[in-house]
Amino acid sequence: MTPTESRAAFSLAGIFSLRMLGLFMIYPVFTFYAEHLAGSTPTTVGLALGAYGLTQALLQIPFGFASDRIGRKRMIAIGLLIFAGGSVVAALSTTIYGVIFGRILQGAGAVGSTILALNADLTREESRTKAMATIGLTIGLAFALALVAGPVINAWAGVPGIFWFTAVLAILGIGVLYLVTPTPANIRSHRDTQAVPELFGRVLADRELLRLDFAIFALHAILTASFIALPSMLRTVLGIHQDWQWVVYLPTLAVSVAIMVPAIIVAESKRQMKPVFVASVAVLCIAPGILAFYRDSLVEILVLLTLFFAAFNIMEASLPSLISKVAPADAKGTAMGIYSSSQFFGIFVGGTVGGWAYGQFGTGGVFGFAALVGLIWLVIAAGMPKPRFARSHMVNVGAISDHEARRLAAEIEAVEGVFEAVVVPADQVAYIKFDGRVVEPDVLNRFAPSHSTPAPA
Repeated sequence: MTPTESRAAFSLAGIFSLRMLGLFMIYPVFTFYAEHLAGSTPTTVGLALGAYGLTQALLQIPFGFASDRIGRKRMIAIGLLIFAGGSVVAALSTTIYGVIFGRILQGAGAVGSTILALNADLTREESRTKAMATIGLTIGLAFALALVAGPVINAWAGVPGIFWFTAVLAILGIGVLYLVTPTPANIRSHRDTQAVPELFGRVLADRELLRLDFAIFALHAILTASFIALPSMLRTVLGIHQDWQWVVYLPTLAVSVAIMVPAIIVAESKRQMKPVFVASVAVLCIAPGILAFYRDSLVEILVLLTLFFAAFNIMEASLPSLISKVAPADAKGTAMGIYSSSQFFGIFVGGTVGGWAYGQFGTGGVFGFAALVGLIWLVIAAGMPKPRFARSHMVNVGAISDHEARRLAAEIEAVEGVFEAVVVPADQVAYIKFDGRVVEPDVLNRFAPSHSTPAPA
């Protein structure tokens, strides 16, 4: 990446991760805090935990569309201000309903898709994958840091302090946006990162993409529900105060990453994605299933948590890659938009149903619900075909007519190792899916008008 592209990628990754850090920090401590709020019931506590997912799911794609009209930075700043406002509302609330409203406002600042669109505006086609990977990596790090930082900040300032800290992070994000992030020379639609309305029907009719949409829905439903019961279990069964539960999360997360890395390497380099995928889903079903009935041993809980987080991390890393492999060449952004909405809807359902299950059946009921979702997912995952190990690549082809676009697409598809090529004259881009073991991206770059100096996006 060029220096400007690197600055764009790292600054946008920072904004994204600051926001996600604030959202996840309450997971390990919120259930204890909510016990003292007026109107608190297990169901409303679960709703408060997952409420932001509903507005995220509904608004992130419209935010992206709006940014095409009024500007990326402006929409990101508006979203971060809404997010900060929701954090302040939650911090000041003395009832569970006020916190729910604050969480709904947090979710309404749905800037994720707009951040990715701005990243696309600021990077060349051939650099965009690296920039996206940078953003994806920081999100994973933010989740791990949040589980450790949440209990620490809670010990110092309580959950209201976490919400205030979250509001400050959002304001810092606005500062990064205007002081560090470059401003694009022009704004245009990018099919690799943005949803395209006319492609919704095509994407929603794709059975394999729907399978992956359910996967991310189930993954975050399981995670959110589990954090309704997990902190309480650690306190009541193991006697670990909520302010010190980070001593459990830190080593289990560290070991889970050590398990995840070789698993991902085997899945990708050895082309064993389906076995690794199905095995991870099985863990996400079995681990909460065991905890639903037996949770009296520290060693057992630590082992199960480590395996659970390892499987979660494997899925978080694998699912976007699978979407990229499965989605039509020119519909990756649309597929990712629906996928992300499914993720946030899973958070909402996991929190709401998990809270209800906790009220009806206690800790075992929550883990039982998580295991049931995992079992349904396992049945669906078992039927998935072996994924085609396709890579995505884009070539800026310049101004081109419809006739020339069809001719060029046919010419690209004639290259050995190319699975699919779609040339979109309006975008001036060729979207290509290919087998990286057969053909190198440099070979595909020769289809650019001047492949020695690729045109910027």
